Amino acid sequence: MFRTNVEQSNVPVFGSFEAGQDLPEKRMNKESVDPRIAYQLVKDQLIDEGSARQNLATFCQTYMEPEAEQIMAETMEKNAIDKSEYPQTAKLESNCVNMLADLWNADDSEHYMGTSTVGSSEACMLGGMAMKFRWRNAARENGLDINAKKPNLVISSGYQVCWEKFCVYWDIELREVPMSEDHLSINTDIVMDYVDEYTIGIVGILGITYTGKFDDIKTLNDLVEDYNNTHDNEVVIHVDGASGAMFTPFVDPDLEWDFRLPNVVSINTSGHKYGLVYPGVGWILWRDKEYLPEELVFDVSYLGGHMPTMAINFSRSASQIIGQYYNFLRFGYDGYRQIHMRTRDGALQLSQAVAETGLFEIYNDGDNLPIVCYKLKDDADVAWTLYDLADRLQMKGWQVPAYPLPKEMGNTIIQRYVCRGDLGQNMVTAFKNDLSESIKELNNAHILYHDVNTSKTHGFTH
Repeated sequence: MFRTNVEQSNVPVFGSFEAGQDLPEKRMNKESVDPRIAYQLVKDQLIDEGSARQNLATFCQTYMEPEAEQIMAETMEKNAIDKSEYPQTAKLESNCVNMLADLWNADDSEHYMGTSTVGSSEACMLGGMAMKFRWRNAARENGLDINAKKPNLVISSGYQVCWEKFCVYWDIELREVPMSEDHLSINTDIVMDYVDEYTIGIVGILGITYTGKFDDIKTLNDLVEDYNNTHDNEVVIHVDGASGAMFTPFVDPDLEWDFRLPNVVSINTSGHKYGLVYPGVGWILWRDKEYLPEELVFDVSYLGGHMPTMAINFSRSASQIIGQYYNFLRFGYDGYRQIHMRTRDGALQLSQAVAETGLFEIYNDGDNLPIVCYKLKDDADVAWTLYDLADRLQMKGWQVPAYPLPKEMGNTIIQRYVCRGDLGQNMVTAFKNDLSESIKELNNAHILYHDVNTSKTHGFTH
């Protein structure tokens, strides 16, 4: 039972009554707690989670400038959905959509549309729904019995789980193009074998979550173009650019993956990944309003104004949207490019350090996206597994995941580093040293290692 004595506000935190009690878990404490004591107790509860800066498992941004944190803290109370009440906030959101349309080479002759979301998962849901509704409308016009078969979505088996959720939620058949050693991204040799008149669209992934590999979206576009020229049912492409769509335009602007390709009709990204904003913001754009069926855009009369809304979520803080605009203003194109180029350089250094051990086969060296991914060589003369290496690195504070690849390659265990904008050269050097030391410790240790056949996932896989 907590208690509060407002007259004892100067009592040391760890001399207080509350500091001697367990935190409540199932029932609220009856009385209030002094704010400085509550702050310290909650902070202490989180103390063993380690430093987010050393978390190489997550794609999500773990650093923003103090000025960005300040403007976001000062606008947390603004509700992003109240566009008539906060018109300048709505204008900043619209500005971000415009800037992304420019980055993704939207054609001025078309009428692009877009919105912020809570993250890429919501954005993917919106992109998927738009494809389903558009397919359904076209199928009816073409006289297709839409109830004869379940509509389907074609995607690499290296998809992020939000696509599986989408297909379950909206009753879509998920058709997975299998990954293999020779095809760690979507297999363009066979992808069209999975397409039929009930296909709502194909998802191209610009940064597969498992490995960081890019789908060959330009080749995919050409295949879809040929298909559409000989079939009544038009197939379209949605690009899941959760990671790559806010990285590639700055680092490899000549790569054709975006709205330059005529069959790419929508793109999503995570502002909280390589958009460099703290978790809580994503974006989706359609190349033209033709690809966002009208029934998915709602005109809401709310708080004295009318506003169109196409997002799934309703009330949420506008602070992440404002943080995104701050970054666009603060860094500009050149600033983003400088940050991302240095991040890629750090990934290449880590990849080189991994390769120089002679123990690992590199799947992704960080050149396309700053993600380093590898497996132990089949002939590596070691007793330990990647799970052991992950454990050893965690002893030094680094969170590094080891996990199996999807289904067809489920026996292949890989390890992945996600290099983010806040991974400075000093941290790259520190990690390389810790990696080398960890391998030496494992080679010289007299301990029981993980069974190589044990199914274990260490850390995050997305």
